[in-house]
Amino acid sequence: MYPKTLALNKTKTLSLVYFSALLGVSIVAPLFHFQPITGPIVNACLFIATAILGVQAGIMLCLLPSLVALSVGALPTPLAPMIPFIMASNAIMVVIFANITRKELGSFFPLNFFVGVALAGISKFLFLFSTSYIVIHLISQKPIAQKASQMMSWPQLTTALLGGLIAFAFLKFYKR
Repeated sequence: MYPKTLALNKTKTLSLVYFSALLGVSIVAPLFHFQPITGPIVNACLFIATAILGVQAGIMLCLLPSLVALSVGALPTPLAPMIPFIMASNAIMVVIFANITRKELGSFFPLNFFVGVALAGISKFLFLFSTSYIVIHLISQKPIAQKASQMMSWPQLTTALLGGLIAFAFLKFYKR
């Protein structure tokens, strides 16, 4: 019987470390229970993951923060039906950002980055706002529906844009 050898590739190991760190931050962020802090942090993690690790990592990162937000009470329980739409809106944001920036981090161009953040954030907002309009009308408790309507509207665009600014600052530092 021959011993098996596990070869670690430095690039893959670093990618795993970066992904794990970004996943950890995006899972811890909902514990703040304050959307003006949580939203930009999670969106920044999505932009950073996409810029450094690629669109697949960005999409994978879209999946857990909403579930954590629901489980810790940052997202009201009646809004549980919105979770797939929140995940989809984040994935839309990641894909649009990736397609607009499409450059390696080494050739980081700020205008492309900010155009990508703006168009991705607007797309996320439009998708989430339009789908939430339908889901919110299905919620029978009007006070919760009003709160949900507020959560799924302009704050989504604002947190996406703020997340983009945070990501830009981080990536400028990372590039050094």
